[in-house]
Amino acid sequence: MIELSALKAKLQTEAKTLGFADLAIADPSGIETAGQRLGLWLEAGRQGDMAWMADRAAWRADPRALWPEVRSILLLTESYRPEIDPLDLLARKDRAAISCYAWGKDYHEVIKKRLKRLGRWLIAEAGGEIKVFVDTAPVMEKPLAEAAGLGWQGKHTNLVSRELGSWFFLGAIFTTLDLAKDTPHGQSCGSCRACLDICPTAAFPAPFQLDAARCISYLTIELKGAIPRAMRPLIGNRIYGCDDCLAICPWNKFAEQASEVYLPRNNSVAPDLAEISTLSDPEFRARFAGSPIKRIGRDRFLRNVAVAIGNSGSKRLISAAEALASDPSPLVRQHAIWALSRLLSQEHFLMRPTADPHPDVAEEIALCRAEITAQLPSAAS
Repeated sequence: MIELSALKAKLQTEAKTLGFADLAIADPSGIETAGQRLGLWLEAGRQGDMAWMADRAAWRADPRALWPEVRSILLLTESYRPEIDPLDLLARKDRAAISCYAWGKDYHEVIKKRLKRLGRWLIAEAGGEIKVFVDTAPVMEKPLAEAAGLGWQGKHTNLVSRELGSWFFLGAIFTTLDLAKDTPHGQSCGSCRACLDICPTAAFPAPFQLDAARCISYLTIELKGAIPRAMRPLIGNRIYGCDDCLAICPWNKFAEQASEVYLPRNNSVAPDLAEISTLSDPEFRARFAGSPIKRIGRDRFLRNVAVAIGNSGSKRLISAAEALASDPSPLVRQHAIWALSRLLSQEHFLMRPTADPHPDVAEEIALCRAEITAQLPSAAS
């Protein structure tokens, strides 16, 4: 069995052989400040309706609460740098903008398999026990990676690396082995505030702070119900996540090439809004099999598509919005009604049916009609 003092270099080599960009080791007790910040963030109610954030906050704040036997945490990075600038997609208003991390295979599955392989190698070489985590467990990967020196949490609260920019995934291996720990380095954002200024929904109340309830990634992925009406026009054509604050980061000029498994597939970069608006549940599942997009389900996906159609300004998409307004899902119908209120002439929208069996849809119809009526010349006189 290998000596622990000689293990780090072999771990690095093995990690890169498996496809990881880098590896560093954090002390499980090294994120106390992050746990305190999490508590303040939750107290401010900035988690939106993600109740599970508060339910498992104690585990997030201290990895030893999640697994008391852990002595070291291996943090690993994997690049998903896009070949094109995601910001260019925002001008193609009749096309959907999908966060580039979802263009290829689901990173959860890819990274977990690689973590397990590295974990098995570690056990064979040095013994101990392991647990692997990729994003879905109550683990604060970003503060841990910062503590291990893999980067720093930028003003957009995401991790930034001198070698990878903002385009990388994180995975963690908890181990009972007491390995040599790496040390953090300071943040290097300087006076730059590009990520704060570009945010279309003003989701950053201050540098290094995020109001998740205003974040487009939250609104299009985590939020299960209706998207707040005031937020809908700000979403543009983004139907799954948002890359703006990541894409604008100057450190991306140093980003390494992405692993091939994250290259675009299935017309995922900028699909036509009309085409994807017709997906049935089986078609949605088949199209996004092996993609993180599948996790939000067909109804939430089409909710987002309806909002993007409403923001497109394209008369070509009226028929797609009309079809969605008759969808079996009340959530989809509600947002399709809103889209039609923006695409149809005032006269034609007011001629549409005024009733719907679902109260949320009926309320949406009433609100849209009230807004349009208030804009009519007779209402202003």
